[in-house]
Amino acid sequence: MTTSDTKPETPVKTAQTTFRIVEALKELDGATVTAIADRLELPKSSAYNYLKTLEHEGYVVSDGRTYELGLRFLDLGAYARTQKKLYDVGKPELRTVADETGELANLLVEENGYGVFIVRERGSDAVSIDSYTGQCVHLHTTALGKTVLAYLPPERRAQIIDSHGLPAKTDRTITDRESLLDELETIRQQEVAYDREERINGLHCVAVPVFRDDRISGAISVSGPSSRLDEDRIQESILPKLRHAATIIELNQTYS
Repeated sequence: MTTSDTKPETPVKTAQTTFRIVEALKELDGATVTAIADRLELPKSSAYNYLKTLEHEGYVVSDGRTYELGLRFLDLGAYARTQKKLYDVGKPELRTVADETGELANLLVEENGYGVFIVRERGSDAVSIDSYTGQCVHLHTTALGKTVLAYLPPERRAQIIDSHGLPAKTDRTITDRESLLDELETIRQQEVAYDREERINGLHCVAVPVFRDDRISGAISVSGPSSRLDEDRIQESILPKLRHAATIIELNQTYS
């Protein structure tokens, strides 16, 4: 996955190759030297040298045949997350929402045109899905991401769509540009977004924006199985809790 639409004037090819190997190890869930060489069309000797260098630096581990990403990346990701004030002020409020709803509560920010989950708090009845803290997703596939897209400046929104496209995750994903723009207008009017099985079959999600100085800083949501997140429960119980949490987060971002 390309993570940025900003291209350097003079890219360093060895650095590019290193990060492509890292991405390939993630996508392949670990790989041999041959698999990496084939994936990136590298000589096996070059793939071996890159992997051994990453292993020496502590970013890759190996059982002698298969290479996997090391936990040093977790240290870097955890550090990067703590640099965002939204994480510090959002986490306790999302914990409260998860406890009160029993569902999965989420906080997402936009970076390099993708949505990144920086908080995920599980309630007592939360379902297990394929998402995790730090995961990057296409913004148009989630209620959280659509919320962020709705409030970005129009030129930035267009740049993201042009760069990353509108790929389908399920048969309910919005893949038509005009249909998406119409929905984003509705989100701005109602200040709430919905994801009805648009990224994961069987999963519903409702999200609200979080602002700082009148600019979108992220979005928070509750997600759960479609059988539990029906319209009545969303309107009567979940949405008021989300809006209350968003207000507290916004105040704490500004004044704490």
